[in-house]
Amino acid sequence: MRDRINRIIFGHDTKSSKLFDVVLLWVIFISVVIVVLESVPTYHAKFFDAFFYAEWVITILFTIEYLLRVWSSRTPFRYIFSFWGLVDLLSILPTYLELINFGFHYLLAVRILRLLRVFRVLKLVRFNREAQKLLLAMKGSGHKIGVFLMVVFSVMVLLGTLMYVIEGGENGFTSIPQSIYWAIVTVTTVGFGDVVPQTVLGKVLSSVAMILGYAIIAVPTGIISVELAKNKSADKICEQCGHDNPDDAQYCNQCGMKF
Repeated sequence: MRDRINRIIFGHDTKSSKLFDVVLLWVIFISVVIVVLESVPTYHAKFFDAFFYAEWVITILFTIEYLLRVWSSRTPFRYIFSFWGLVDLLSILPTYLELINFGFHYLLAVRILRLLRVFRVLKLVRFNREAQKLLLAMKGSGHKIGVFLMVVFSVMVLLGTLMYVIEGGENGFTSIPQSIYWAIVTVTTVGFGDVVPQTVLGKVLSSVAMILGYAIIAVPTGIISVELAKNKSADKICEQCGHDNPDDAQYCNQCGMKF
């Protein structure tokens, strides 16, 4: 029984496991919609009872799913402390913690816990192959992106310091942190406009930062694209139906042919 439940919950190559995934997807989607609608004051007041009971039904379903995952997992502790295990726990914990009296700042604590239920949206990623590929690509390019961010941070500090020296406090650049904030806003092409250079040299440096921003935005995109291409080439293509499958698949998830 334990092995059968494990295959249904963690597997993707049987009709029962696919049915389980589809049902769970709809429950996750409905729960996220409820959390979003509940934040609207008029809906919260008008449909409070409906939201309350629906939330508890969904929480109980997620609790059963979580306990079954822990019980059927071959390495329970590894699952509990894994990323997806923590996401599953976060999807049910806030509702139960609302029952506890926090005392001081009770209303704020409840509001934070209720908003944490939005983490259920992360459960959707588990069932999306393309999203999983993107996560793997980001994980594979983590070191390169880390080095890139260090370089970007150094450039922001350099630009901010130069602008602080050029403009000074009389033009709004009252400190190096304030100038670094301007550099980040400018390079990312957000351009709030709350702090702007007034001198000619400052405007020249600002123009350089804007042009530099386009190059900086393009670099991580290229890094992740390379990793995505690597993951794509590792897919198994079914000889019978031509469908793409994960590289660790033992059966085609479209026609069921064994690799």
